[in-house]
Amino acid sequence: MPDIRREYTMYLKMERGLSENTVQAYLRDLDKLFSYFNAKEIEPVHATLDDLRSFVQACFTTDSNSRTQARVIAGIRSFYRFLLYHNYLDQDPSELLEGPRKELHLPQVLSVEEIDRLVAAIDMSSHEGHRNRAMLEVLYGSGLRVSELVNLKLSNIYADEHYMLIEGKGSKQRLVPLSPESEVWLSYWYRERATWAIRPGAEDYVFLNRRGAPLTRVMVFTIIKRLCAQAGIQKTISPHTLRHSFATHMLQNGADLRIIQQLLGHEDITTTEIYTHVEVQDLRRAILQYHPANQRER
Repeated sequence: MPDIRREYTMYLKMERGLSENTVQAYLRDLDKLFSYFNAKEIEPVHATLDDLRSFVQACFTTDSNSRTQARVIAGIRSFYRFLLYHNYLDQDPSELLEGPRKELHLPQVLSVEEIDRLVAAIDMSSHEGHRNRAMLEVLYGSGLRVSELVNLKLSNIYADEHYMLIEGKGSKQRLVPLSPESEVWLSYWYRERATWAIRPGAEDYVFLNRRGAPLTRVMVFTIIKRLCAQAGIQKTISPHTLRHSFATHMLQNGADLRIIQQLLGHEDITTTEIYTHVEVQDLRRAILQYHPANQRER
C-alpha cells in the first residue's frame, strides 16, 4: 500500500505534528505490519481485531519490552484511526486492541547537594566556563529537554518578561519562565559569546561550540558526563537527569503537578505523575519513625 503509506506519513507530520523520530518509529512498525499481513495474504484495510492481535503476539515473542510493545500498539491504533478518518474504513478494528501495562521506571535524580557539586566542577577560567554554567542553569532551572536547549534562539528569549519561547516535541510551543539565576548567568555568557567568531547561520542560537556553530546534543551530554566525573558523582546521569531533578525538586517543594506538566511540556498528566515517586530514603525514614519495632528499639 505505497500510496496509503505516503498519505499516512504526511498525516503524521502535517496533521498530528509529530517529530521526525516519532514518525520514523511509527513507519518502521507499520512496515512490520505490512510485511506480516503480506505473508498472511491479508489486506491491511480488511484486517480484523484478531488479525491485529496475532500480529502483536508475533511481535511480542521476539521483544518483551513493554515500552516497545506499547509503542507498536500506539502505532497500529494511529494508522487505523487515519484509515477511518480518511474513509478507507467504516470501522476501526484496533479500537479494542489492548496494550501491556507499562513498567514503572523511576528516573535517576540528583539531590540539590549533587547539583551544587556539578555546578562547582565547572572551570570558570576556561573559554567555555560561562557557557557551561548558563547551560546548566537553564537545564536545571527551567526543566528543558536537551533538544530544546540546543535549539534555543536569542530571538525567543524575552528578557523583560523573564520568559523563553520553547519549541518542544512535535513543534509544540510553550512559554517557560527564566529563573533569576539563569538570567544572571546568561548575561555573563552573552558578554563572552560576543567575543566569539560565530559561523553564518548560527547567529541566533544561544549556545555555541568553540567553532561558533550551534552546540549539539552529544556535546551537551559529553560536558555533563565530564562534570559529573569531576564532581565525584557516581550516578549515571545525562542532560535529561537535570530535567528529572527539576521536576522532582519542584514537586518536593510543593509545586502543583499541573504546573509541572505545563513547564515540562507534557501532553498527558500521566507522564508527569512519574515524579510523584517517593525517595528510598524517605521510605527508610518512615519505617524508622513509625514502625513499632523501631520505636521500641529507640
